[in-house]
Amino acid sequence: MPTPGHEEPDELDKRIDEIVSRGPSGAFAVAGLATFIVLAIFFLFYWLVYLPRGTVQ
Repeated sequence: MPTPGHEEPDELDKRIDEIVSRGPSGAFAVAGLATFIVLAIFFLFYWLVYLPRGTVQ
């Protein structure tokens, strides 16, 4: 009989397989959010700083 808080190895393997089969959705969400933030900063800099200065003479 397993102690409370511990599982049999077969049950643990099944839970791990279930978690891994769902894929890295959280990692993709974090990467997508980071990409969005970088692009937003780039475009804000371009529109608010670079364009208002005009052409170089």
